[in-house]
Amino acid sequence: MNASGHHSTKVLDELKNRAKTLGFSRVGITDTDVSAHSPHLTRWLDDGFEGSMEWFHQNLELRHDPKKLVPGTQRVISVALDYLPPNTNCIRILNDPEKAYISRYALGRDYHKLLRKRLKKLATWFGEAIAPHGFRVFTDSAPILEKHLAEKAGLGWIGKHTLLLSKQAGSWFFLGEIFTDYPLPLSNNPETSRCGSCTACLDVCPTNAFAGPFRLDAKKCISYLTIEHKGVIDESLRAAIGNRVFGCDDCQLVCPWNRYANVGDPEFQPRHNLENVQLMDLFQWDEQKFLTSTEGSPIRRAGYIKFLENLAIGLGNGGGGARKS
Repeated sequence: MNASGHHSTKVLDELKNRAKTLGFSRVGITDTDVSAHSPHLTRWLDDGFEGSMEWFHQNLELRHDPKKLVPGTQRVISVALDYLPPNTNCIRILNDPEKAYISRYALGRDYHKLLRKRLKKLATWFGEAIAPHGFRVFTDSAPILEKHLAEKAGLGWIGKHTLLLSKQAGSWFFLGEIFTDYPLPLSNNPETSRCGSCTACLDVCPTNAFAGPFRLDAKKCISYLTIEHKGVIDESLRAAIGNRVFGCDDCQLVCPWNRYANVGDPEFQPRHNLENVQLMDLFQWDEQKFLTSTEGSPIRRAGYIKFLENLAIGLGNGGGGARKS
């Protein structure tokens, strides 16, 4: 190996070690070329699968070319941060019509600030320890094809349910990116898809939101309906929503690769008993209690009125929330 090759390996090892000390579970490097994935986005929008998420139509040219988002970018450092809390008894909660099921990612702290803070620490350390560089950090906060960049960086493959999957960690993780103008060596070990002929995620979806493998119609997706959807949820979809009042994890819960998922970062431990709470108890929260209890939580995204509407659907599906004698 030549000196520069040795130097490249050393830089990558140092970066990975630093990322681990900051709590990231995996890190990879890729370039800014997303042309292989652009047609999937175009088709998805052409199919009208985005529902009321009109922001997908804004800044489309930035999604198709990350260099336009941050001029001068040469590399994307993609990171994964595991979030699954321990022992949250997902199936038991889903099967109890009086309990509220809240997507596992939303039980603890909001990941946006936490990830950005750690990404900034990693990028700043890189600038001081390895080489000065211009950078910007992102997590689910800009027009970026995050999953595709992470796939290219070797963090996993995009499963049939459209989430990123890894053979070491399943799909229970957040993604974040550092756009840098430093020409880091690329990760050259992409994970090949290991979905095979399995269709468990497509088959389990309560609302049949998948038009086929890799084709999610957000307008039927419970995560979209209970978080992003503006207006009243269509009556024909309400029964299938069951007791899912913020998000849905069914396609992840049945995925065989999630047997290998790691317990996530302690910051995402459940708060306010949200992993095991009665629908009626949440329904009795007034707006002040909602705001206090969801401080620093992703649940804030739904807003109080939307959260109440979701709870009302859950109570209706469970027979009005009457306690069993």
